[in-house]
Amino acid sequence: MAVWDKLKDQAKAFQQNQSGHGATGGHGATGGHSSGSRSGGGSKAQLVGLFKTQLGSLKNELKSGAYRDASMAMCALVAAADGQVDPSERQQVESMILSNDVLQNFPPEQLRQRFNKHVDQLTMNFQHGKTEAMQEIAKAAKKPTEARAVIQTGMVIAGADGHFSQAEATVLREACAALGVSPAEFQL
Repeated sequence: MAVWDKLKDQAKAFQQNQSGHGATGGHGATGGHSSGSRSGGGSKAQLVGLFKTQLGSLKNELKSGAYRDASMAMCALVAAADGQVDPSERQQVESMILSNDVLQNFPPEQLRQRFNKHVDQLTMNFQHGKTEAMQEIAKAAKKPTEARAVIQTGMVIAGADGHFSQAEATVLREACAALGVSPAEFQL
């Protein structure tokens, strides 16, 4: 738990730093506009970077099958948040998964298989696929460090394009509820 407390302190310091800089920035980070990669989505991009760093520091703790399976369900749910996943988006997310430092704890074929299983379920019947994905995600709730890491993994995937869509934020908040963690910890 000491590691997670340290990471929470880093995130809190980051949030306080951002609130000091946000006075002139308006609500661009949540407005859905990404006209400038640094303006508007800057604080979300920095938050995603912080989550990547935090996940990397937990790499040795994130080796369970529950984390692997919940993370793949989370990635698929984020990718399909708008109800569809085109082949290029599927390929892009799969590439991010396979190149993720923490997820390299697992054989690539296991990750690919689990991710694609969830994407297929979500694209055939979104509600049924979402129910299946949420059940898989909820299995990580037993270990708070893993539960938070699943949300962080989803945030990294969602923020890869520079902004979070409303649909992505919604599924991330729902996953927080399934895992018993506060969405406010992740600025959701």
